[in-house]
Amino acid sequence: MPKNRDYKKEYAATQGTEKGKKDRASRNRARAKAMKAGRVKKGDGKEIDHKNHNPRDNSPSNIRVGDKKTNRKKQPKRS
Repeated sequence: MPKNRDYKKEYAATQGTEKGKKDRASRNRARAKAMKAGRVKKGDGKEIDHKNHNPRDNSPSNIRVGDKKTNRKKQPKRS
């Protein structure tokens, strides 16, 4: 039986930290750059994937566009 998640604790430990905020801002910049280049559009269901799983590495060779399902499959497993 799965235990209940403590979302407030998870946020405080990850997204609420300075590192989490900078990572999110970098992912947003990558998405905005891809939108400007015409690779994605708002509401198209496409996601920006960082090949090396480093959200701050927005070099063109590290960015790929894919659908949500494929992107989720390529993410590293979390415990």
